[in-house]
Amino acid sequence: MSRIPLTPVVEALPSTVPFVGPEALERKRGVAFRARLGANESGFGPSPRVIEAIERAATGIWKYCDPENHDLKQALARHHGVRPENIAVGEGIDALFGYAVRMFVEPGIAVATSLGAYPTFNFHVNGYGGRLVTVPYAQDREDPGALVDLARRETARLIFFANPDNPMGSWWSADAVAELIGKIPETTLLILDEAYGEFAPDGTLPPLDTGNPKLLRFRTFSKAYGLAGARIGYVIGEAALVKCFDKVRNHFGVNRLAQAAALAALADQAYLHEVIARVASARQRISDIARSNGLEPLPSATNFVTIDCGSDGAYAKRLLDGLISLGIFVRMPGVEPLNRCIRVSSAPDTELDLFAEALPQALRSLG
Repeated sequence: MSRIPLTPVVEALPSTVPFVGPEALERKRGVAFRARLGANESGFGPSPRVIEAIERAATGIWKYCDPENHDLKQALARHHGVRPENIAVGEGIDALFGYAVRMFVEPGIAVATSLGAYPTFNFHVNGYGGRLVTVPYAQDREDPGALVDLARRETARLIFFANPDNPMGSWWSADAVAELIGKIPETTLLILDEAYGEFAPDGTLPPLDTGNPKLLRFRTFSKAYGLAGARIGYVIGEAALVKCFDKVRNHFGVNRLAQAAALAALADQAYLHEVIARVASARQRISDIARSNGLEPLPSATNFVTIDCGSDGAYAKRLLDGLISLGIFVRMPGVEPLNRCIRVSSAPDTELDLFAEALPQALRSLG
């Protein structure tokens, strides 16, 4: 029996995923990781009030969710000082990236990004046949000026820019981001990924401007709020632009428990600030561990630390494999010269103790 053909765009793509999950590696190894330090989740977990809210909501799981995400949009609007019409909610930032790409990208349309930046965004662009054009990082930071110049040369429909950045943990000031926004070409939309914004120093995120139809700002409950497994994020932008997400989004994509959890997380700002402080302490400890082993931690405005291993990508990969063999899950950037580094997520001291024990062992095994 003949198979129904895929579209030419999809037929040409490899069957792959942007990230190999720790669960897949555990199945391959046949043993669980001792420390989960590679996915930039919050090892500190969500607020206890979130767990209580999930438990209360669980008995209603037989019902579909509110497809308008009404209560959460109202709460987010109050929190950010914008209107509910300026917010769209989705099943994580990754899904919202996919919707944005679907709205604006078709085969052959150019999309500008940094070489080595967040790969899931690229995954969506490839999936809709977009043409990715890239510029390299400059001194381990995305280069906003070069991205604008590239977008002009290539007539790019979208620019992707993350502040703070994954995978390097670097960041730009609010003034620098505002300058980038002001230089966006007339035919281009800026996709501004602010997933790690809660961890950034004051003066990193520019004020919200919901009157700009060339800007979408993406945020998440996965990082500082500890809800990575709930898959819930949101986008802020000009009302007419945000309304377009209703044309393509999965209206029942954000489940009832995720909505309840996000509402409770947003309401407990005291716990959020506690987590931010614990992340800062953990970042310092990761940096100290790296330095004590002759490695150089890079400055970070996220919930992870990128560590320069002092050699090339092959050396960093051997170190990463050594840590994984010792039960420590970490990741590394995938593109030169960023791949000279490994990346370690903040976590409670019990897990960082295991990292501190394993790192010198893994380094010794390299000879």
